Amino acid sequence: MSNDSEFETSPTLLGHLHSHADDQSAWQRFETRYAPLIASWCRRWGAQASDAEDIGQEVLLALCKQMSTFQYDQSQSFRGFLRTIARRAWCDLLDKRRRQAIATGDSAVLGLLENQGDGDAFADQLEMEWRQELLERAMERVQKRVKPHTWQAFEATTRDGLSGAEVAERLEMKIGAVWVAKSKIKKMLQEELATLEREELRPEGGR
Repeated sequence: MSNDSEFETSPTLLGHLHSHADDQSAWQRFETRYAPLIASWCRRWGAQASDAEDIGQEVLLALCKQMSTFQYDQSQSFRGFLRTIARRAWCDLLDKRRRQAIATGDSAVLGLLENQGDGDAFADQLEMEWRQELLERAMERVQKRVKPHTWQAFEATTRDGLSGAEVAERLEMKIGAVWVAKSKIKKMLQEELATLEREELRPEGGR
């Protein structure tokens, strides 16, 4: 049985690695904690298991080089920082294979790689698609938890761009109730997105 705290950033561990970057046992604990997350990201991006392992090693190598000067800001997301390094490693791997395919004239491999995108644009596309998927799932969950007119007021003011007065007239609500509904659902969506992100970043089988 696992709980969310097992997969959250450990300031103590990061602080120790910052001051003791050569502590192998600490790096092993770090790898145990974060390798499953990195692997799950890689699989989402289309990497094979062997690629995910290679990328994980590249991420650890990059962190080893940076950890002595890395300052952990608890107001920021370390996992976001980690994810950026992992995406960069994945894109670098694609670029390396693309260059090899060009050098050897392997058009089949090159075609497959071209379908996977290019560099930062590919990573940005992956991130955008993932965020959009999470938003859609969050909206489905929230819609089931609120009254129909509350959801309709939210959609009318956000998706349709109607004014509070227009929505109030259409749904026979008070203007104040329209803005309360919008604010309420925005807060619920933010909370649901945070929950979904934790679920997505949790290693498979970690429930």
